[in-house]
Amino acid sequence: MGLFILRRSGVMLLTALCLTFIVFFLTNLGPNLEKLAKTQGNFRMTEAEVASYLGDRGYLQPTMYKYAEWLGVKPGFKTVKEDGSVVGRCVRPGVPVEETPEYCGLLQGNWGFSTVFKDDVSEIVWKRLGLTGYLMFWVMLVMVPGALIFGVLSGMREGSRTDRTLSTTAITFTATPEYVSGVIFIALFASSAGFGRIFKGSATSAMESANFENFFLPVITISLYGLGYIARMTRASMAEVMTAQYIRTARLKGVSFRNIVLKHALRNALIAPFTVIMLQIPWLLNGVVIVETLFNYKGFGWLLVQAAGNNDIDLLLACSVVAVVVVLLTQLISDIGYVFLNPRIRVS
Repeated sequence: MGLFILRRSGVMLLTALCLTFIVFFLTNLGPNLEKLAKTQGNFRMTEAEVASYLGDRGYLQPTMYKYAEWLGVKPGFKTVKEDGSVVGRCVRPGVPVEETPEYCGLLQGNWGFSTVFKDDVSEIVWKRLGLTGYLMFWVMLVMVPGALIFGVLSGMREGSRTDRTLSTTAITFTATPEYVSGVIFIALFASSAGFGRIFKGSATSAMESANFENFFLPVITISLYGLGYIARMTRASMAEVMTAQYIRTARLKGVSFRNIVLKHALRNALIAPFTVIMLQIPWLLNGVVIVETLFNYKGFGWLLVQAAGNNDIDLLLACSVVAVVVVLLTQLISDIGYVFLNPRIRVS
């Protein structure tokens, strides 16, 4: 197991480097850099002024040089201007040039400076990531148990009335996009024409103090969409396991149906849904953009939209790194989880 994790970690590191380089290359294309210069300077800037702005800040260096500086494996560039002032990647306002570090990249914990929020990228990302993490926690707490109950009850007696009812409900949940269900919930439960404004249609106040009134609607909107998908996968897996030979043998031996489901069928039936559940984590991290925008909850998804819409290169790269790391870690956890769910599976 240890050797497997070590090998997978090496592959994950290589994958992360490749993916972050692709994002870095795309965000540093000429049109993006020109847009950045005019956004931060003046939209009437001439080509010479744009080139001067980008050159002073190191954007005109070769891509591999810039990528190495961003990672922190190459010293950050410094440029001495005509008036004697020094600009560079590691230079910060109010900090003497002699005290600036030579390396200031990702490995040193320096994620750059946001051109939109005018603050360190790391502080912005961790704050918004914490808000989305809190939302994800409650979504998983509602979605996963509900989906497993739906799937197990449907798969226990395939073709029964319970199976048809729960399967139809799960398909309805999955077929309804979040922006549809979210609007419906707001109209029904948070508008004056609804049921007396039971809940708040905005989750902005939940960023400071989350409660049932301001946090229920975004949580249930995301949960229902993912619940249907996991429930369908669980139902299919459970129905397949219930037809296995060892289940028939247990029935012939007189084992109660409840024990057959809980002690024999459920563990094997959870292998396929476990993968789907783990895939929900990166989906929740990057896929809550619509819900966070709809309910004005300024989490990681909202931050990603702001970074992309305002061409904030450092912030967009930081969001990409977080997304890549989360996806790779969830896949590693999925592979390790197989071994514990089914002892017959061995890591080789």
